[in-house]
Amino acid sequence: MPVQDPNKLDKVVVHPLVLLSVVDHFNRMGKVGNVKRVVGVLLGSNRSGMLDISNSFAVPFDEDDKDRSVWFLDHDYLECMYGMFKKVNAREKIVGWYHTGPKLHQNDVAINELVRRYCPSSVLVIIDAKPKDLGLPTEAYIAVEEVHDDGTPTTKTFEHVPSEIGAEEAEEVGVEHLLRDIKDTTVGTLSQRITNQLMGLKGLHSQIQDMHSYLEKVSQGKLPINHQIVYQLQDVFNLLPDVNFQEYVKAMHVKTNDQMLVVYLASLIRSIIAIHNLINNNLQNRDAEKNEGKEKKDDKKDTKGDKDTDKAKDKKEASKAGGDKESGKSTKK
Repeated sequence: MPVQDPNKLDKVVVHPLVLLSVVDHFNRMGKVGNVKRVVGVLLGSNRSGMLDISNSFAVPFDEDDKDRSVWFLDHDYLECMYGMFKKVNAREKIVGWYHTGPKLHQNDVAINELVRRYCPSSVLVIIDAKPKDLGLPTEAYIAVEEVHDDGTPTTKTFEHVPSEIGAEEAEEVGVEHLLRDIKDTTVGTLSQRITNQLMGLKGLHSQIQDMHSYLEKVSQGKLPINHQIVYQLQDVFNLLPDVNFQEYVKAMHVKTNDQMLVVYLASLIRSIIAIHNLINNNLQNRDAEKNEGKEKKDDKKDTKGDKDTDKAKDKKEASKAGGDKESGKSTKK
């Protein structure tokens, strides 16, 4: 049974906490000065070929824009920070480093050699803090020896490693709460579904363009043919439906007609409900106006009745006063 290489990597899993810390690092350094990229160290563990990157911390870094061979990385700060992180969680070890790219630079090989002092199988993860295209903002690479056919000495180069975004249960809950706060509550679910479908179509279009450009370069002889990529493209083409198949065309027409019928019925029901609400509103307004008229008439009647009762009281008081005067005259006589 062949022994599996413990340093071999099948894929790299980046946790959301790492992405948040990298974006925060990039934004903080962007406010201080015109920094094109930032550098930090990745912490995690290797689980049988799957590199799990669960944490990270920033490292002071500077480089000359004109001469890329001139750069500075504070490894004393790196060792001090790693010692403090090790006290908190001893399972998290240095597994590589990151920078915000967005692409590979000339001095990345030299920086990777410095990081290899702390991790022999160091991994470079390029995290795009300001992604312009759709897709994952991470690209993982590992340094390998490139052997030349002409007998020249070997050189270091980077080989791409598949990467993905993964999270534990606690991190998923935190990300959901964060997205819930960011999500615009004024936008309905239908518009969100349409937006998601549009973004997915844009991503598919960009991937198809990459495939087209690759095949053109291979046909023109600019790139060597890669049979594995060709096999995968052939599998993709085999999964595509035959649009000229009669039963498929009929099924698509029936499906489209059913969907359009549902849309037509929904618009009719919506119009009927709107008219119904309008009629109910008019009836309510009319009843309200009638009630206001009745209340005004009742108020007038009440005021008239109060005046009549006041007049009757005055007459009674006046008659009582007259009777008292006449009784007083009769007694004097």
